[in-house]
Amino acid sequence: MKFMIRTSAYHAVSMMVIASSLAAASGCGGQVLDGEQEQEQGVVIASSAEADSTTSITVTPLVSGGTTRAATAPAAAAAAPPAFVTTNNGAQDRGPRAGAAGAGAPSAPNADSDNAALQATMAVACFPGLGADTLKLCEQAMIRFQEVDSVSGSIAGADGTGLGPTFNGNGCAVCHSQPAILGSAPAPFSPQVPVPNPQVALATRDGARNTVPSFITANGPIREARFVTDNAGNPDGGVHGLFTIAGRSDAPGCNATQPPFAQQLANGNVVFRIPTPVFGAGLIENIPEAALVANGAASASPSLGINALFNRSGNDGTITRFGWKAQNKSLAIFAGEAYNVEQGISNASFPDERDGGAGNLTGCMAFNPTPEDNVDAAATGTVSDVHSDVMNFEFAMALSAPPTPAVPAGSTQAAVTLGQQIFVQIGCANCHTPTFRTAASSFDPAMSNVTIHPFSDFGLHTMGSLADGISQGNAPGNTFRTAPLWGLGQRMFFLHDGRTSDLVVAIQAHQSAGSGASVTVSNLANQGRANQQAVLDFLRSL
Repeated sequence: MKFMIRTSAYHAVSMMVIASSLAAASGCGGQVLDGEQEQEQGVVIASSAEADSTTSITVTPLVSGGTTRAATAPAAAAAAPPAFVTTNNGAQDRGPRAGAAGAGAPSAPNADSDNAALQATMAVACFPGLGADTLKLCEQAMIRFQEVDSVSGSIAGADGTGLGPTFNGNGCAVCHSQPAILGSAPAPFSPQVPVPNPQVALATRDGARNTVPSFITANGPIREARFVTDNAGNPDGGVHGLFTIAGRSDAPGCNATQPPFAQQLANGNVVFRIPTPVFGAGLIENIPEAALVANGAASASPSLGINALFNRSGNDGTITRFGWKAQNKSLAIFAGEAYNVEQGISNASFPDERDGGAGNLTGCMAFNPTPEDNVDAAATGTVSDVHSDVMNFEFAMALSAPPTPAVPAGSTQAAVTLGQQIFVQIGCANCHTPTFRTAASSFDPAMSNVTIHPFSDFGLHTMGSLADGISQGNAPGNTFRTAPLWGLGQRMFFLHDGRTSDLVVAIQAHQSAGSGASVTVSNLANQGRANQQAVLDFLRSL
C-alpha cells in the first residue's frame, strides 16, 4: 500500500510507516477517514521556501523481518492518569497506551540468572531470530539487569554489592521499568506498571536517614539532579546523588550528609533528568556513522531552523549517541557510568568511588575492594555467568528488541497513518528521523543489516527555553539529543526533566525563542483538529 503526499525537496524522505504492524496488533484494517480527516489529508506545510516534490510513503512494519510481540495481560492501573491538557481546537493526548508492553522484559528482581524456566520468560525482550547461544546470553542478561544492590551484599533480597556512598537507585530496574524492564520511569497511573516513584521508599530503606528532596514525589518521575555551577560559580553539571548510605544497617560508621538540595533549588541551580528507555539500543549503536552524518546533512533546513550538531568522543572523534546530550559513546560506557553515578558502584569502566556531592564522607568509602564490580577470574558457567554486571547490562541493552507499535484505544489505523504523513510534512521528521539501517553485527547475524525506525537523528539541536545550561562534550547547554520516539506510546513522562505527562504540553514546550523546533510546532498548530489529533495518535502508537 502506498500513499502519495507532497513534501519539501530539502527532505525528500522515503517514510516507512507502521500501518501493517498496527493492523496486525489491533485487528483493524484500513478504515475510512471521517469527513474532516478526508478534507485535511492533502494539507502541506506553507512556510517552506523550497519547491515541493512528490514523495512515496511505503507502509512497512516498524522493524523489517521482526516478529509480533506476544500479548500479555497488563496490570490494573492503581490510579487514574492526570487530566490531559487539550489544545484550543480540541485535539488531545489520549494518554499512555494500555495493553501489553511493546518492549522490554518481565519483572524478576534479584532472581537467579541460571534458572532455565525464568530465562525462557525473558525471550520476549530479546531481538527476534537470535541463535540459541546469543538468545541464552540475552535472557540471562535480562535477569542480571534486575539485580538489587546493597552496600556489601548482606541484605536479604539485595545480593548485589557496592551501593553508595551516594545513590539514586539500588538497581537498573528501579529507573527502567515502564512499560517493562529496559523502559523508563513508572507511575501510579501506568496501565502496565502502576507503582509510585520507588525513590521515595529508597530514601529510608534498611535504616537510611535521608530526607526525600522536594522534587521527588510519589506520583512524579524518577529523577537525577545536577547542579549547574559549583559554589565558586564555575561550571559543575555533575550528578549529585539524592541519597546516602548513612544510617543503613549495612553501612555502620557512615554519617554522610545529602547535598544541599533545598538551598540550591532556592538559588535556581538544580536541573533534572529522567531515565531514557534502553530497549533496541544495540540497533542504535550499530547505525553506521556515515549514515548519521549523511542524514544530518540531508535533513538540515534553513527555513525550519534545523541543523543537527553531533556530539563526538574526545578520544577517537567518532559520534556519541547515548544519553540526553548524546554524551556516552557506547553501551559499555553508558552502563558503566550509570552503575557508578546512579548507584555508586565502581566498575572496570569507572573504577573510582565518587562523592556524589555528599558531605562528611569519612568512613563511607571503603566498605568493599575496588572496583566493586569486576570479572571473577574463577567463575565458571555461561557467557553471562563469567562476565561482570556492567557487561551483562550492556548485553541486555545490546540484544534487546525495539518496541512493537499498536493503535491506541479510541483511534484508528487510518488516523495513525494520516498522523505519520503529517508528521513528515510539517518537519518533525527532520529531527525525528524515521528510518535507519544497521551495519553487520558481530553479536548475531539476525541483528545485521536491519531496517529500524527509532525516530531520531541522534544529533543535538538547540531547544530554547528547555535549555538546562549544562554542557557535555560538544553539547552546549542549550542543546539536547533528539529523543528517539519509539516506545513513546507507553511512556509516562516527557522532556528531559519529566515535567509533564501530556504530549500536547511536551510539544508546545518545543516552541520558544532559540528553539530549532519552533517553526515545526507552528506548522502543527496551523493544522485543523483532526490533523492534530492524528499526529498525537500516531505518536501514541509508537
